[in-house]
Amino acid sequence: MRLIRTAAAATLAGFLAATSLTPAFAATLKFVSWQKDEKGVGDWWAELIKTFEEQHPGTTIEWTKVERAAYADTMTTLFAGGQPPQIVHLASFEFQTFADNGWLEDLGPWIEKAGIDMNGWAGQDTCRWNGETVCVMLLYFGYIMGYNEEILNEAGLEVPTSWEEFEAALKATTKDLNGDGIVDQFGTGHETKGGAGQYLSEMLNYVLDAGAYWTDKEGNITIDTPEMVEGLRRWKEVVSQNYTPRDMSAGEVRKLFADGKIALKLDGPWLYPIMEEGAAFDKLALAMPAFSPPVGGSSNVLAMASEISDEEKQLVWDFIALAMSPEFQSKYATVANSTPPSPNADVTGAEETTPHFDLLVKAQKAAAAAGVDRIPTGLELQYNEFSKMVQEEAQRMIIQDLDPAEVARTMQAKAEEIQGQ
Repeated sequence: MRLIRTAAAATLAGFLAATSLTPAFAATLKFVSWQKDEKGVGDWWAELIKTFEEQHPGTTIEWTKVERAAYADTMTTLFAGGQPPQIVHLASFEFQTFADNGWLEDLGPWIEKAGIDMNGWAGQDTCRWNGETVCVMLLYFGYIMGYNEEILNEAGLEVPTSWEEFEAALKATTKDLNGDGIVDQFGTGHETKGGAGQYLSEMLNYVLDAGAYWTDKEGNITIDTPEMVEGLRRWKEVVSQNYTPRDMSAGEVRKLFADGKIALKLDGPWLYPIMEEGAAFDKLALAMPAFSPPVGGSSNVLAMASEISDEEKQLVWDFIALAMSPEFQSKYATVANSTPPSPNADVTGAEETTPHFDLLVKAQKAAAAAGVDRIPTGLELQYNEFSKMVQEEAQRMIIQDLDPAEVARTMQAKAEEIQGQ
C-alpha cells in the first residue's frame, strides 16, 4: 500500500482542527470536497445537501473544503488513519488507489437493489475496479474555448481553429500594455503550479492535438514518439515565451481571463460561471477548442467509505441516490452548468442559464468519440506518481531549456520504471 506522508501533514492538521472526526452515527456525515466555493457546481452541492437534510431530519452533513493541490494526500491520510469521510468525493484519476486498498464500498448491490438503470451513464465504466462498481461518475466532459472578442478584434484576428492559428493569436495578443517591461495581457492561460493532475490536463491540450498520448489502449507507454515531441515542444513554447502567466493556480488564471487579461482560455464547462462574475463578461464568448480532439474524459466521482456502520452506509447511499435522481441530474445542467452523466436527464431550460449548453454537449461528444480520458490505461494505480514525474520533467525542460526529444526519452524510461514497480 503506497501512502503519502509528507505534504499532507500540515493540511491534515488544519483539517482535523476544523472538524470532529469522532464517529457520530445518527447525527453527522462528513463530506470533503475541493468544489465547495466553485460557482455552479458548488451551488449544486449546496442544493443537494440542503434537500438531503430536509429528507433526513436529525442528520446533517459536515461539508469541508480541502484545496485541490493537497486533496489526494489529505484524503489518503484520513483513510489510512481510519477516519475517512463517510461520503467520498474524488477525482476520477485518483479513486483507483482508494479502491485498491479496499477503502471504497461496492455500490453494485445498492444500485441493483434500488433498480437504477446505469446503461448509458457517461463515464461509468471507469468506476469499475477489480470487478466491483466502486463509485458513480459525476461528470464526463469535453473542453471548450473561451475567447475575448475585443482582444482578438484589436489584433485583427478571427477565433482560431487550429494550432497554427492559435499560436499566431498567442504571439499577437501577449503584450506589455503599459511599457514597464512586464507582460500584463496574455495570449492564453494555464495553471503552472499546484497539483500534477491539473498540470497534465493543461499539457494535454497540446499533446492530444499533436497526435500523442501517454499510453496506448493496451497500457503500453507511448511517450517517446515524434508526436509527443511535438506536443512537448508546443507546451514549452507557450510557457517559456510567457504566452501564459506563470506560477498561478487554476482559479487565479480563470479569474484573469474573466477580468479581460487573457485572450484565449481552454477549459472545462465550469469556466462559464466564472466568466459571468468577471469584469470583462460582456467581451467574452465561447467556441469549440482550436485543437482536435479536445481534452475531455471523466472528471470526478462520488463514492462511499467501506469501513463505516451499516446505518451510515444507508444514509450515504440515500445521498448518492439523490445525486443520481432525475431532479438533481437535471439541476446538474441548470445549476452546475455541466453536462449530466445520466442519459435520461431532462435538460430542458439548461440554455436559459447556460446559453452555450449545445456547445458543451458537442465538446463532450467529440471527446467521447475520440476515446479521450485523462487517466492513462495501465497507469491507473500509479497515476499520482506518474503525473508528478511528468510535471517535474516538463518544468525541467522549460527551466533548463532542454530538447523536447530528450525529455520524451527521459519520460518514457521513467514511466516504464513507474509502471513496472
